[in-house]
Amino acid sequence: MKNTISRRQFMKASGALAAAGCAAGLLAGCGNKGGGSAAADGTTYSILYDSQPSTQNYLITASDVEMYTGANCVDTLVEYDNKGVMKEGLATDWQWDADTLTWTFTLREENWVDNTGAVVAPVTAQDFVDAMKYVLTPDYAAQNTGLITSYIAGAEDYYNYLVYSANAAAGTVDDDGTTYTMDGSNVVVTPGDGSDPTTYEPKEFDTVGVKAADDHTLQYTLTYDFPGFLSLLVYLPYEPAYGPLLEESGDQYATSAETVYSCGAYYLSEYEALETWVMQKNPENYDAANVFIDTLKRTYNAEATTIGPEMVKRGEIDEATIGSDILDDWLANDATKDMVSMDRPNTNYTYFYLFNFMPFAHSFSNQEVEGVDDEFEPKNWAKAINNTNFRKAFLYGINNEQTLAVTAPEGYQNYKLNTITPPSFCANSEGKDYIECGDLAGLTTFFDEAKAKDFAAKAKEELSAEGVTFPVKVMLPYNPATSDWDKQCQVLKQQLEGVLGTDFISIQISEGPSDGFLSSIRRAGKYELLMCNWGADYSDPETESDPFYQAEGERGSRYCYLRTGVEDGFITGETADAILSYMTQIEAAKAITDDIDARYDAFANAEATLINNALAIPMGMSVPAYLATRLNYWEGQYASTGFSNKRIKGIHLLDHYVSMKEYEQNRDAR
Repeated sequence: MKNTISRRQFMKASGALAAAGCAAGLLAGCGNKGGGSAAADGTTYSILYDSQPSTQNYLITASDVEMYTGANCVDTLVEYDNKGVMKEGLATDWQWDADTLTWTFTLREENWVDNTGAVVAPVTAQDFVDAMKYVLTPDYAAQNTGLITSYIAGAEDYYNYLVYSANAAAGTVDDDGTTYTMDGSNVVVTPGDGSDPTTYEPKEFDTVGVKAADDHTLQYTLTYDFPGFLSLLVYLPYEPAYGPLLEESGDQYATSAETVYSCGAYYLSEYEALETWVMQKNPENYDAANVFIDTLKRTYNAEATTIGPEMVKRGEIDEATIGSDILDDWLANDATKDMVSMDRPNTNYTYFYLFNFMPFAHSFSNQEVEGVDDEFEPKNWAKAINNTNFRKAFLYGINNEQTLAVTAPEGYQNYKLNTITPPSFCANSEGKDYIECGDLAGLTTFFDEAKAKDFAAKAKEELSAEGVTFPVKVMLPYNPATSDWDKQCQVLKQQLEGVLGTDFISIQISEGPSDGFLSSIRRAGKYELLMCNWGADYSDPETESDPFYQAEGERGSRYCYLRTGVEDGFITGETADAILSYMTQIEAAKAITDDIDARYDAFANAEATLINNALAIPMGMSVPAYLATRLNYWEGQYASTGFSNKRIKGIHLLDHYVSMKEYEQNRDAR
């Protein structure tokens, strides 16, 4: 049967609440908090850039700088407001059919315009179909096909067949010796290793789960009931493109202003590599009334990082990054201290500490793990880390404020976390933040010296009886190519050893390679304690379990191989019980697809199990860049995933540079 699930009901209710907030005067003050005012009409936002995009082709790129055109010049089916509430975009309505796993979207009337702003044609459902076919064409080398093939029915088989048939035509031989041939029926054949050969039947694009039922009705059929699908729609490969222009341009699509059409807040009017990049307000856009800046102008300069701040001082550009090398001087100078604020935090990435439960050489299904060198006493560490009280001494002994202060001298308390999932990542049907759901709601700041010392004392007594020697060596590696990571390690060592005592632990800071750090360190198991990060793929808490969850018998492919450690006998006792409890809870949460509140509570309970048993220790969010800017980014679109934060629609250009005080007022007023 067809039904509209609670996710849709939530979005309608949330939209009403947001509208009520606007009526109460929230948006009337946007850009004017802290005594400032918006600049006059006819405004131009000017900025330098020093990273040259290789293309404006938003359909195929995964590069941050190359998303800018797609984000601002092409609208999506849904979008978000400045609070992260999903709302209508090019779609005015959407329905879910659980029986057929199909989403159906009703499109509004909208037009494509060219680089002069002239209307070319209406936007239709077929434009989304043609764009997806383009992304799934291997010749165009899209970098983001996984966002489609993992979720859209038939997409993986179609794409793989095209890849394998191209391999057969080219006589490709893979590194493992796999060869591809094609028979008279266009079936691709790869010989097996003593078994039957693998065959790939021809696939036509009409087997892919994207259909234009009519000009204003678009349908996506999924591979499974995936509650996070709507959040994928603000990723580039789900944007539309004008089909006739795609067919005409091929691999030259969107390589210039003339070869890309727009249906968003802006259109690309000029683009000259290593020179300039200009977007103009699109008066044809349905939401043009909420576009407050007329022109977005970026000028290329290889020295933008150096000369940008000086141009800001002279009022020649509207924004520049204030790097750590000059930040202290700007904050100490009366002429510039009130010109410094920050970018809006990126809640996509979060940081946490992980323990290595198997610090030895080990075989997985897809790799060989080297383990920790003998000088760091891995056998002693493996016994210690299997003790819950030992891990909880770290959980309650780490003061994340001190570590974060290394990179955030202003407002570092705003970036510490007590959870793996950041705040404002997603909300349930009542608008309750996910980290306030289930058992996560009870988690507060862990740092507590008295508790840390108590857990350490208990651990020392228990572990001494098992033959563990103290102090336990703790190998803590860092990547020298990452700014301030070495300083953070030094602060962590001094702070944690100061709480737990150097007779309990001895943190051994180790410099890793600047190239291939993940492969050489984390994936090779060459650490005992490591700060890791994770970036969410979609706005559903299932994505936050990816670094930790392993299905039964699944070997490798996760950050710290928790279930593998249990299955192979390295992790025992109550630690093993806690890990298996977490895995079971995640499996139960994944199975809940028709009740968003129950789903979120279930994932929240599992995450709390992970943290309360000190299997992972929350650290913080990415500290945003320090800026001198005339934009109030808090009134712009926000989403925890996708490119919403790159959109300028909804943001006013102010007549002054934002101070830190004003930044905080804007944050609190959003």
